[in-house]
Amino acid sequence: MVAEDNKWKPPGDDDEDDEEVDETAYKTAKDAVLFVIEVSPSMLTAPPPSDSKKADTDSPTSAALKCAYALMQQRIISNPNDMMGVLLYGTEKSKFTVEDEANGTVSYPHCYLLTDLDIPSAEDVKALKTLVEDEDEFGKLMVPAKQDFSMANVLFCANQIFTTKAPNFSSRRLFIVTDNDDPHADEKAAKSSAAVRAKDLYDLGVLIELFPISRPDREFDKRKFYDDIVYNQVSTDPEAPAPISGPTKASATGDGISLLNSLLSNINSKAVARRALFSNLPLEIGPGFRISVKGFIIFKRQEPKRSCYVYLAGEKAQIATGVTTELASDTARTVEKVEIKKAYKFGGEQILFTPEEISSLRNFGDPCIRILGFKPMSMIPLWANMRPPTFIYPSEEDYIGSTRVFAALHAKLLSSQKVGITWFIARKNAAPVLAALYPGPESLDENGLQIMPPGLWLIPLPYADDIRQNPEMTTLIRAPEPLIDRMRLVIQQLQLPKAKYDPSKYPNPSLQWHYRILQAMALGEDLPEMPDDKTIPRYRQIDKRAGEYVLDWGRELQEQHEVWLKENSSAMGALSIGSKRGAAAGDEGGDGGTKKKTRVEEVDDAGMKKAFANDKVGKLTVAVLKGWLEGKGMEGRGKKGELVDRVTRYFENT
Repeated sequence: MVAEDNKWKPPGDDDEDDEEVDETAYKTAKDAVLFVIEVSPSMLTAPPPSDSKKADTDSPTSAALKCAYALMQQRIISNPNDMMGVLLYGTEKSKFTVEDEANGTVSYPHCYLLTDLDIPSAEDVKALKTLVEDEDEFGKLMVPAKQDFSMANVLFCANQIFTTKAPNFSSRRLFIVTDNDDPHADEKAAKSSAAVRAKDLYDLGVLIELFPISRPDREFDKRKFYDDIVYNQVSTDPEAPAPISGPTKASATGDGISLLNSLLSNINSKAVARRALFSNLPLEIGPGFRISVKGFIIFKRQEPKRSCYVYLAGEKAQIATGVTTELASDTARTVEKVEIKKAYKFGGEQILFTPEEISSLRNFGDPCIRILGFKPMSMIPLWANMRPPTFIYPSEEDYIGSTRVFAALHAKLLSSQKVGITWFIARKNAAPVLAALYPGPESLDENGLQIMPPGLWLIPLPYADDIRQNPEMTTLIRAPEPLIDRMRLVIQQLQLPKAKYDPSKYPNPSLQWHYRILQAMALGEDLPEMPDDKTIPRYRQIDKRAGEYVLDWGRELQEQHEVWLKENSSAMGALSIGSKRGAAAGDEGGDGGTKKKTRVEEVDDAGMKKAFANDKVGKLTVAVLKGWLEGKGMEGRGKKGELVDRVTRYFENT
């Protein structure tokens, strides 16, 4: 993403001394994903019919292909530099390259390369969509092999694909979708050969992820075969997507469970790239006691990405490259970069700084996380969260034993309900931040899949300068207890499922609508009529569950309002009389048709000097500032900021 955002800048035009940590600098690694889907009689068997609306209708192979199609749709826009491919195995037909198919040779028996590993194009998406939706095309290709196939041969075929198509990608992953937990039940040699091929893939840097599907008659058992094929191994690139730790729960077909949704949920959880903020940063627990950690940005606002600008006025469309030129305001002369100096405005004057002075001003030491002390969790208020937190995890690259120390620190903070207060510098020339080191437990969903791993969170805390003054509080009317009790019933009826907000259920409607229009235009589909907005409240359900309680609350509000009016009638009457008297006094001494002239406040020299000494000139009105300046024979026109500057300069120079 950093390359995409910076390609509009000319070479060498990067702002090296930007003290703010810009979120656009978070790097997303290139990712290559190869789907390996089994084709067998059981994988092609659709679930039995059911009266349930949530029952499955797709066979496991069809669901896996639809999942690959859905992921390809997402990646073609959101991650345009990533590669995807689909390899079928266990098929009667075999195809590895176009040349093999033309010559009639078979490089890898019963392996059919449906979509080669490459950056998905609109044609690839169309072809996969046709296969998913056309039953005749699907039936011609999805013919299970009558002979036995070798998993070692399948893994070696995948090895060749990654080696030739994505040799330099930092993240390469193999997604295996199958319901056969023991493809070589009675063949020890075949099992051993497959384990060797899997080890070759891991040595190549390819991570194998298994998506098991349980059959109706028995559960998928990884111990029979796949424990020797699939094991956790973290990619060497810190920006690469991380494998989900722990066993993956097998997806199952049946009433009330959607195989497609289950596969999409599992694959999406493993397909989201980590966004690295820093790698191997020292975490200083005490003097001379350091460990190494990596930092990741977990929450990042997604916006439509513009991949490029296109110039259409020529003979053919061309990619446009942006160039920035600095011009002198008086002569319009082009100003070279070496002629530009940085300055800050202070007291109406420009204070110039050399690049060396700017660098020294912003240098607060080397990047690090230094623990200053510990406080109870209750002392960190909710409003103190300034910016998105950074998730940190241990790294063994600089300090051996970091993982063990990190785990002990995490466990102790969690059990003691404490947080660390840290001095945090994310990178060179970044402004130092006071941050809370907050322990986070592991979070799992109802299927046992990990939603959030255990680790520590760096939560930026505000400085005194960041806290704004509270607004002036007016007299509040406290709601009576009966009214509060009525509202409590309304809130109880409108609780979210499991009393939790699940962001995965609410995609950004604006973003999804943007991508849906792009997809329709790229694939030649009909433009959709309306966006699918999951954030629109379900008014009928709300009315059914809480409508009567809301009406009861409204009636109670009316009764309490009448009671309040009776109790405060004397005060309301006095206020009304005072208002009438003020209006009558304003009408005296003038014609009935004349309007009352507003009186402009005036400030004498002593008052203005006092306001300047207390730094409150900016709180005076424009009329007051204008009147005072004109009384001194100075210019009274302009915006309020300009008037304040003139007053400030007057007192600074006297």
